[in-house]
Amino acid sequence: MFKYSLDNKRYHTLNYYFKNKFNSKVFKVSLNAGFTCPNIDGTKGYGGCIYCSKTGSGEHGGNPNKDLIIQFNDVRKIIDQKWPNSKYIAYFQARTNTYAPLSILKEKYETVLNIDNVIGLSIATRCDAITDDTLNYLAYLNKITFLTIELGLQTIHEKTSKLINRGHTLKEFDEMVKKLRKKKINVVVHIINGLPYETEEMMLDTVRHLNTLDIQGIKIHMLNIVKDTPLETMYNKEKFHLLTKEEYIDITIKQLELLNPKIVINRITSDPDKNTLVAPDWLLKKFCVLNDIDKEMVKRNTYQGKLYKKLIITKH
Repeated sequence: MFKYSLDNKRYHTLNYYFKNKFNSKVFKVSLNAGFTCPNIDGTKGYGGCIYCSKTGSGEHGGNPNKDLIIQFNDVRKIIDQKWPNSKYIAYFQARTNTYAPLSILKEKYETVLNIDNVIGLSIATRCDAITDDTLNYLAYLNKITFLTIELGLQTIHEKTSKLINRGHTLKEFDEMVKKLRKKKINVVVHIINGLPYETEEMMLDTVRHLNTLDIQGIKIHMLNIVKDTPLETMYNKEKFHLLTKEEYIDITIKQLELLNPKIVINRITSDPDKNTLVAPDWLLKKFCVLNDIDKEMVKRNTYQGKLYKKLIITKH
C-alpha cells in the first residue's frame, strides 16, 4: 500500500493527511461569503476567467443570501447524522476570499472560527489579492487555527493564462507562494487539465514547476464548459479539443508520477453542476472517474512520486 493512503489509493490522500494530523474524521464545509473578484470588478479585468460560472466556482458552496453560520449548520446537520462529533474546516470557496477590507475579512473568518468543532479555515483566493496587511493577519490566524490558502494557478503557460483571462503572471504567483510559506502558511494550488490548445507536455510542465515550489497540496481539475460563459462561446465557435475521460486519466496519472509524494492530493477530478454543464458529460460520473484512476494506476503498477526522485536526480 502507498505510504500516504489509508484506503489503497496510490496517491497522497487528504483523508490520510487529516486522519494523521487530527486523529479524527474531518470535513470541509463550503461557504459563500459573497465576495467578488479583482478580475470581475475591473481592478484586474472584467468578466472573470473565461470558464468561471456566475457563482465564481461556488456551485457547491452555501447560499450567499444566508448568514455564514446558517450556511455552515445546514451542512453540519447532515454530516452529524452519520459522523457525530466530527471536526470541521470552514472552506471559503466562491470567488476571491481575501478580496475585501481587512475588517470584513476578520468578521467573516472569525464568525465561523467560533463555531464548535471548527478546527481550521481553508481560503480560496488569487495571488494578486492578498495585501501585506491581509498577509500579516493570515499569519496571525495560522497561529491560532489550522489555516490553508488555496491559490488558483491553472497553468504555468503565459499564452494560455492570457487566453483564459487569468489576469496575473506566473511570477506574481510564485512570489505569493514564497510570501505565504515565509509565514509558514500552508498552500494548496489549483490547476486545470485540458485548457484550450494545451498539449500533454504543457500540462506535465505545470506539475514539474510546482515541484520547485514549497507547496503542501494540489487540486487537479478537468476543464468543464459551463453555460453562459465566454468559454462556452469560444467552444461553440472554435470546437477546440476537449480531453476524453481516457486522456484525462492518462495525463493525471503521469502528473502524479512526477509529483512530490509529500504533496497532498486535495482533489483529482472536477465536480460540475449538472444543470449548468455543457461538456464533457463524463465528468458527471465523478466516482467512475476516481475509480478508473485507481484501476489504471494498479494496472500500470505506478504511484505518486514514482518519477519524482528521477526528476530530482536529472536536475542535478
